[in-house]
Amino acid sequence: MRNFTNVSDIGDLKAAVAEAMQVKADRFAFSELGRNRTLLMIFFNSSLRTRLSTQKAAMNLGMNTIVLDVNQGAWKLETERGVIMDGDKPEHLLEAVPVMGCYCDVIGVRSFARFENKADDYGEKILNQFIEHSGRPVFSMEAATRHPLQSFADLITIEEYKTKERPKVVMTWAPHPKSLPQAVPNSFAEWMNATDYDFVIANPEGYDLSPEFVGKARVTHNQDEALAGADFVYAKNWSAFEDPNYGKVISTDRSWTVTAEKMALTDNAYFMHCLPVRRNMIVSDDVIESPRSLVIPEAANREISAQVVLKRILESL
Repeated sequence: MRNFTNVSDIGDLKAAVAEAMQVKADRFAFSELGRNRTLLMIFFNSSLRTRLSTQKAAMNLGMNTIVLDVNQGAWKLETERGVIMDGDKPEHLLEAVPVMGCYCDVIGVRSFARFENKADDYGEKILNQFIEHSGRPVFSMEAATRHPLQSFADLITIEEYKTKERPKVVMTWAPHPKSLPQAVPNSFAEWMNATDYDFVIANPEGYDLSPEFVGKARVTHNQDEALAGADFVYAKNWSAFEDPNYGKVISTDRSWTVTAEKMALTDNAYFMHCLPVRRNMIVSDDVIESPRSLVIPEAANREISAQVVLKRILESL
């Protein structure tokens, strides 16, 4: 595997999950694989789980790690072509990217949607510049439209906890006070659609995701209807995708908060969320703290998903 940006890069999902279980059973079995190799992790946006889990995964494989926070520990970077650079950005990404490639063997990039231009966001402008100009394998640590490391960890978690071959998995929109990208829900939908799960998306009117990510999922604007008989409930907020409201908050309807009453509609479902989570906006305290909450095991599996991806990239060098 050269690059990792979406579900198609991982190949057969059953094989990927089996490899994840192998890695989880012995995290240090491949510690010589990354010897004398360097991972550069580049963050255009804040991170907790992604930063810690990916760095730990690299260390498990024997890699050296360098972490760069753009706009904090480096020059501000211009990303647009043809601009007169007379502002506060003294370096262009087109020079910075190949320079970064000189100092490492693998690059991880985290860059969220900016909500300034939908075409730029959905064209993955920044991530693709790293793929094109770095000369190194590149993997996404969350981009404008997808978060594949998170979705892989979500899949691993569902496979570990499911009690039936074809569980019902519901991804439900939930309210949030700020405008959030569609990357996590897009990616979760993409990965769930690659399985044979019974997958349902529930969201209010005006919050439908891009059809390319919705895929074969059943979509409903009735949350209670979606939750009926669910085995897993994945709560997540996202901003509007459709124009003219792209990137905007058009509702904070608290009736969509995942509560104990909502979970009672399910088949004793597990609760999932990628974190960080706004308590009593996205989910009530009693749900996230219940024995059926998987948010911590799910976060722990971020180390495993990252390690499988890095292992495969290292094996291809």
